[in-house]
Amino acid sequence: MNFRPLHDRVMIRRVDPPAQTTGGILIPDTAQEKPAEGEIVAVGPGARDESGKIVPLDVKPGDRILFGKWSGSEIKVDGEDLLIMTEADIMGVLEGQDAGKPGKARQKAA
Repeated sequence: MNFRPLHDRVMIRRVDPPAQTTGGILIPDTAQEKPAEGEIVAVGPGARDESGKIVPLDVKPGDRILFGKWSGSEIKVDGEDLLIMTEADIMGVLEGQDAGKPGKARQKAA
């Protein structure tokens, strides 16, 4: 199934946090919180301003982002759990060489 978000909405795949802390302690799945880091899968065309012009989004598919803990709506597309949220719910884009590695970007951003 193909899914295209409308207006200023984005579709996000959560990035799983590492199951081990920096000190080497293993964290069981039941004790882990849902990650607030994800990768953008699809974006809408943008929101309209007062004059009716479409304002494109600042994010694009493939960007690694941080979002609020309770942001977005959870959906299931082709058996995969994804999130739909507006661009305003995104706190920022992770940039740099460590952004593609789970855990490393979180340490750098913190």
